[in-house]
Amino acid sequence: MTKLKQTRSKFAVMVAAMCMTSAAAAGTDLLTAPPDLTGFAQQGLDKVTEMLDREVGQGHLAGAIMLIQHRGKPVYYQGFGVRDPATMAPMTRDTIFRLYSMSKPVTSVAAMVLVEQGKLKLDDPVSHYIPAYANLRVATEKTGANGQKYLDFSPALKPITVLDLMRQSSGISSAFTNLGLITDLYLKAGLFDGDFDNREFADRLAKLPLAYQPATVWDYGHSTDVLGRVIEVASGMSLYQFEKQYIFDPLGMPDTSYYVADPAKASRIAQPLPTDRIIGNETISDPTIPRKWESGGGGLVATTGDYARFLQMLLNGGEIDGKRILQPETVALMRKNEVAPATDVKPWAYYYPGAGFGYGLGFGVRTGPGEDGVPGFIGEMAWGGAAGTYFWTYPDQDMVMILMVQTPTQRGRIQPILKTLVYDAIKKN
Repeated sequence: MTKLKQTRSKFAVMVAAMCMTSAAAAGTDLLTAPPDLTGFAQQGLDKVTEMLDREVGQGHLAGAIMLIQHRGKPVYYQGFGVRDPATMAPMTRDTIFRLYSMSKPVTSVAAMVLVEQGKLKLDDPVSHYIPAYANLRVATEKTGANGQKYLDFSPALKPITVLDLMRQSSGISSAFTNLGLITDLYLKAGLFDGDFDNREFADRLAKLPLAYQPATVWDYGHSTDVLGRVIEVASGMSLYQFEKQYIFDPLGMPDTSYYVADPAKASRIAQPLPTDRIIGNETISDPTIPRKWESGGGGLVATTGDYARFLQMLLNGGEIDGKRILQPETVALMRKNEVAPATDVKPWAYYYPGAGFGYGLGFGVRTGPGEDGVPGFIGEMAWGGAAGTYFWTYPDQDMVMILMVQTPTQRGRIQPILKTLVYDAIKKN
């Protein structure tokens, strides 16, 4: 038996023992009031519970929280397993999760707030805010007569715009996926050395060549991190200060931040299994260690309830409980597919939105049924994070679904299964 299987087996036994001494052996109900199940089949929701309970019981996950919200109210809110395998503390409503790329929609909303304030325009060149992004080069991998691969450099044909940052068409890449020699440059550049801030990180990226000509290819790189720095320059505030003033405080998101600065909150952070802590070339982050960098592309932490309010705001056309963050027409613009023939932006080899999805300004948007067999409604907004968190919404149904979990290795397997079960639980007209 491998070390991974031994750890999972041991964890499964621990969870089973915990469940035997608990009054609830299949998830923990986190609802505070009886739900209105109009539009849902209880039998279908029970299958969601059985699936996640099984995943935890078999030692695939330390724990999870699943929320289904309809018309602004939770109809399903269950906690599974534990938030920390070391302490065996149970999942609770105030558990804090690393969001990773689920930070991108938040940063994108912050940028659109500035657009509405007249301090930012989508067609503005990024170099207007960060001079280092003028006169960039594009690297293209080629093969010489001797069979050796090399990089050929040429000038960028057009400037990167704020729109390019938001729709991931800037050409700014990362070391997250392997594009060959260009990825080698990113790996060797020391991008993450030291305690840097958003300004320094954006300047470091500007020294590297682009992987594609701007406004031509959807490439999942560090575009939203650079957008975070643009927000700072345009607003005169740090990224977190701006988001706190214009998004987190108005929406009532007290546990959403880039770092967990309050020691009293540290025990509330969800932890993965000890053998499930590697994301790419890095170990999963420790948000209790404060740093200067506030990653707009992947640095936020939040509770399930906090993020649900953010998503409900988008479903409501930019407002919730009388607090307006964006105008309805702005939200509609964010939901428009930007990876389409009309924009000349094409998907790259690693197109994470997946079959049947386009990409708007900060998240995927469903444009068709897809080829992966996962059902859904046209207009769905969806995105996930590298540590396993995932959301999807059905705007026409006024539904929000959020899976909060910390598992880099199991996320790709469980998300389509879960989405199918939730879709099957919805009563279709």
